[in-house]
Amino acid sequence: MTTKLKIATNTYEHVEALFDGRVAIDGVDAGFETAPLVSDIFRGMVQGRYDVAELGLTYFLRTLDTEDAPFLALPIFPARHFRHSAVFVHKDAGIERPQDLAGKTIGEFALYGNDAGVWLKGTFAEEYGVTPEQSRWVIGGTNHAIPAFDWIPLPVPAGVDVRHAPDGESLGAMLETGEIDALLSIDVPRSPRNGSTRIARLFPDYETVERDYYRRTGIFPQMHVVAVRKELADRTELLRSLYRAFVEAKNLTQDKYRRAAEKQHMTVVTPWFSALFEQNRELMGEDWWPYGLAANRTAIDTFLRYHHQQGLSARRLTSEDIFVPALLDT
Repeated sequence: MTTKLKIATNTYEHVEALFDGRVAIDGVDAGFETAPLVSDIFRGMVQGRYDVAELGLTYFLRTLDTEDAPFLALPIFPARHFRHSAVFVHKDAGIERPQDLAGKTIGEFALYGNDAGVWLKGTFAEEYGVTPEQSRWVIGGTNHAIPAFDWIPLPVPAGVDVRHAPDGESLGAMLETGEIDALLSIDVPRSPRNGSTRIARLFPDYETVERDYYRRTGIFPQMHVVAVRKELADRTELLRSLYRAFVEAKNLTQDKYRRAAEKQHMTVVTPWFSALFEQNRELMGEDWWPYGLAANRTAIDTFLRYHHQQGLSARRLTSEDIFVPALLDT
């Protein structure tokens, strides 16, 4: 018996084999879709357009506090990124270290408690003693004004000052003029790329900081999971087929880079890529982008702890609360 599913993700290189048919999902007639913005996929999933879709971790977790929570997650992580690189400051704001963020006005991309923001706020609190209530927060788009995401719950804990950017204003422009002092953003503000010298990164040598973070914690921060509708949660073989297919597509991509190393990655457009590849391989091992619960439990449970501490989850969740039972052994 074949099950027809509408599946949506961003078109990352590690899911391309699913979109182009090189990897099939056993027992599934899959219709794959994407969208110009990954948040459009999130919105489509929340509004019932898909059966299986990529969801930002915080977007997924917020649905668990709604009546008849609609989703569970598969331990598949299509987007992950080290986040120290996502902190930008106005050079005249007097911010030279994370502790200096206390008392400042900080922009945050898309919503209070964006996936990157949860990781950063948790890290700042844990490693530098800076907590969210010590700052003022402005929510919006980095290079374009965006409305509030009113299609997802927007919890704000008591004692935290949060407002949305004025209509028509972007956070990048507000940082450029000094209306805000700092910015947590997955998008890089446009003005420094156009020659402005008013904005800098809080961690100029962010790669060194992020590599040290990984060595100390073993965490390669996940941003997104793949969510499924709860009515599929007891379809064990279907869920295992979905998981195996995503793993196979990801492994094909990793294998491509391993094989290309024999030719010094001549097919890759980035100079000196082979040196970076070997450096990453030495630090992170042969499976540098792991799926499954065992390899990701520490990171996921850390995010769940941060999410609760920041007032974004009603209770402290664990991996067992959020992933489908059929894949807890992965």
